[in-house]
Amino acid sequence: MIEVDLFDAIIQRKSVRSYAPTPVSEKVLVRILEAARLAPSADNIQPWHFVVVRDKEKRTRIAGGCRWGKFLTESPAVIIGCGNKKASPEWYVVDTSIALEHLVLAATASGLGTCWIGDFDSEDLRKMLMLPEEYEIVALIALGYPHDKTVAVARPTKGLEEIVSRGTYGSKNDSGN
Repeated sequence: MIEVDLFDAIIQRKSVRSYAPTPVSEKVLVRILEAARLAPSADNIQPWHFVVVRDKEKRTRIAGGCRWGKFLTESPAVIIGCGNKKASPEWYVVDTSIALEHLVLAATASGLGTCWIGDFDSEDLRKMLMLPEEYEIVALIALGYPHDKTVAVARPTKGLEEIVSRGTYGSKNDSGN
């Protein structure tokens, strides 16, 4: 298992849309899910539940409900992040998203690729997963080893000066008061 520094994982993380057929071992999968489990949540409610789908037919069905997720048929696993809206009506989306980001970074640190998917057929997924009514699907995460032919594309990102204000919006200086 590859391990990298957290900041290196943040730098290395990219959306992977081409996966090698190599399965993800249970040991690696459990470690990644453990990272999600340890995420913080409002009032420590931990409103998340993760459904791991490895079955090819189910992954194909999931891909059919995504406009841009056809590659899900080749990712060895899809993790469906669900949030309990009854347990945490105001925060289940934020809390589940934090847990999923922990999962994504742990996967990257372990040498795996991921792709966060927000476009899916929630009703079909709900039926297929037999999801209880109190849960809403927040996002899907494709998971697997990046295909050898996957080309790392530099992601242009805004500079800090474009996204950070000090004290008030638009201010570049904060007196520290």
